[in-house]
Amino acid sequence: MENYKKITREDFMKFFRDNEKLNELTVDDRIEIFRTILVGSTDLNKDLLNEILGDYSVDNLEVIERKNG
Repeated sequence: MENYKKITREDFMKFFRDNEKLNELTVDDRIEIFRTILVGSTDLNKDLLNEILGDYSVDNLEVIERKNG
């Protein structure tokens, strides 16, 4: 494992909320974080995905919920 400074949750959230620091991340860094940050499938739902699409002004996609059974 690489040597790195251990950071606290507070350190991470401070970095995350600092736009200047976030601008140091590459697009690939951001995609990696976005794709891996949620714990599991229960974190993803129609409402969350539609909110994200709205936040990013993506109006050509729509999330539909399929009923099981």
